[in-house]
Amino acid sequence: MLHAHLPFIRYPAHEKHLEENWLYEAITETYIPLLDMFGNLLSDRVDFRITLSVSPTLVGMFNDKLLMDRYQRYIDSRIELAEKEVVRTGRDSDLGSVALMYHRRFLKIRRLFGEVYRKDLSSAFGQLLGSGKIELITCPATHPYLPALITIPESAGFQIAMGAEYFRGIFGKRPAGMWLPECGFVPEIDVFLKKAGIQFFFLESHGLPRKNPGGTHSVYAPVKTPSGVAAFSRDAESSSQVWNSIGGYPGDPDYRDFYRDIGFDLPSRYVGPYLPGGITTFTGLKYYRITGSNVVKKPYMVRRARKKAGLHADQFIAAKEDQVIFLRNKIGMRPVITASYDAELFGHWWFEGPDWLNFLLRKGSRGQESFRFITPPEYLSGAGELDTAMPAASSWGEGGYSSTWVNGSNSWIYRHLTRGARLMKEISGRNISQGLLKRAADQATRELLIAQASDWAFMMKTGNAAEFARKKFITHMRNFLELHAEITSGRLQRKKLRILEETNNIFPDLDHRMFGKAVFSSCDT
Repeated sequence: MLHAHLPFIRYPAHEKHLEENWLYEAITETYIPLLDMFGNLLSDRVDFRITLSVSPTLVGMFNDKLLMDRYQRYIDSRIELAEKEVVRTGRDSDLGSVALMYHRRFLKIRRLFGEVYRKDLSSAFGQLLGSGKIELITCPATHPYLPALITIPESAGFQIAMGAEYFRGIFGKRPAGMWLPECGFVPEIDVFLKKAGIQFFFLESHGLPRKNPGGTHSVYAPVKTPSGVAAFSRDAESSSQVWNSIGGYPGDPDYRDFYRDIGFDLPSRYVGPYLPGGITTFTGLKYYRITGSNVVKKPYMVRRARKKAGLHADQFIAAKEDQVIFLRNKIGMRPVITASYDAELFGHWWFEGPDWLNFLLRKGSRGQESFRFITPPEYLSGAGELDTAMPAASSWGEGGYSSTWVNGSNSWIYRHLTRGARLMKEISGRNISQGLLKRAADQATRELLIAQASDWAFMMKTGNAAEFARKKFITHMRNFLELHAEITSGRLQRKKLRILEETNNIFPDLDHRMFGKAVFSSCDT
């Protein structure tokens, strides 16, 4: 299970914006490489299975012409920089071969983006739907931390319903599953998942009891919630093998070092034209492997790293075989092991991640005796009656019970979000059905939705781009409150509204009146 998500960031007034680069880097290093890998697997008739969630904010940015035109210029600039690097490193056999790899890679990415996917990445992902191998699902509209919104139930319900409805509008069918942002669950959202037509979702491992009431097995089988939605529990062992910062695969000495980038190593007069606003940051060209701590970094060796990815895929398969056999003997049934990760780990943070996943899906689909890959709907269709249990309040992240998203660094945002949800509920109950007032009410809804994204709280906690996250949250909350005041007074600022509509233009078909209803009628059809 891979979860692809980035927060909605769009700055039309700035040609090169540092945080917009997050999208362009992820397209280059994760999303297009994954699309290419899936396409090759399908062409080679590999009998693989995988579940992939694509967040509505990410799809919204894929569908934004301005952002995609800017991405075209971004990848063109990477090719230009790589060409210069081929010349600069030409006399160094180690670095020169890596520069050539980047140049070929960027050329391929540009060809795929422009000629194969026609600058339409959401359609490229949508084409995977009919393969029977890839289960495409969604998440709530702007990736909020749902347990923090439940004090105003309509707010959490609207996010869930909006995420499902947006998926249906883009891909032409309702999503069977939903990824809960940060695996954040509280029992109160169960009914909203059911109303939105969701058939299954995912939990952190401690979200389900070790032994279900009246049942005979453990977290290695999904349960049915009281509303009838299936809950799959994330396997901690599978996560640790891949994600762990100490013993996980991405930390292997042969893999590419993420942080050692020419954007920091080379003079600004040379790399400056390829940096957003001349700000020192990553270019995507990195020449060194992890090597180890407190040692001089050694040059990256492409073939060596790829070979290691294959070995690690073999190790993972062997570990799953051992785990399955152990669990089958212990609990007397075939266990369901849910291995879930952020998609951006593969390619962006872990450069060799797509190679590892490619090896894993190919090798793991060759008739293993002990296990096979399966999607949640495929499993549920033949699983029979599931045990019924209500999962516990839980999340992933440090501590496992909300502490990453509600703590001293970010808890101040929730009183504003709660107030905003109350005001939004009041706006949705007004009889505003057309004209400038409706446009303002719809835009106020967009501003509140963006402010609710869990990304801002996460950045504040980790300290990574914390000031940006604080300003981003304040900006959208201020936009919402000012629009609410204008709607209440009836004195609307047309120019300001138009600027907000052009800047924060996600969910163009959004209707604020659905907020209080918590679920769209089309989801019940």
